[in-house]
Amino acid sequence: MGCMSDPNSIRIVGASIQTELSVVIAELGPIADRLQLAGEAIAELRVSHPQSPESNVKAAYMSPWKSHLLNPKLLPLCASVVEIARAAAPKAWSGDLGALGLDLLVTHCWGAVYEQADYTAPHNHWPADLSCVVYLEAEPGCAPLVFSKTSAYHPRPGTLVLFPGVATHEVPATPGRRVVVAMNLFKQLALTPAAAAG
Repeated sequence: MGCMSDPNSIRIVGASIQTELSVVIAELGPIADRLQLAGEAIAELRVSHPQSPESNVKAAYMSPWKSHLLNPKLLPLCASVVEIARAAAPKAWSGDLGALGLDLLVTHCWGAVYEQADYTAPHNHWPADLSCVVYLEAEPGCAPLVFSKTSAYHPRPGTLVLFPGVATHEVPATPGRRVVVAMNLFKQLALTPAAAAG
């Protein structure tokens, strides 16, 4: 079996399929203190890192992609999202990460402040395994999170929407303010004490 000499000679044909992807919605009232810290972090990042990065997010402000490494007030919320994703995985995606020797790692975490008419163009987060949006603020009637132009989640403050990274989603122009923290999570080998010793 030889190796391919010219990968450009392969013709790749794209296609799309209709499929159902599970989305997890969690009420975050029990970790209100972590939501408060995350809100403080976004306000602080807006001062320390005022320039929004280039992206499909067309909001009044977006913090840097790895904001959790710039402001430790985001770390408790990152840890909670990982715990929720671990707990939800067996039912939502038919996989017990612990039993498979896997864990989750937040690789990217950023905040966004949407004011009137701000929006996010359709996109996905591949190659991330999971992505999420945590709603810190959501005025009544603000724009929903729309998946594949067919399913919409109308946000409420203090909620988490967790979904597979390949899910195409967007935010139409919003008539009201929304403040969110978004994250990308990747699977990794679990670093258990037994595995580290072996």
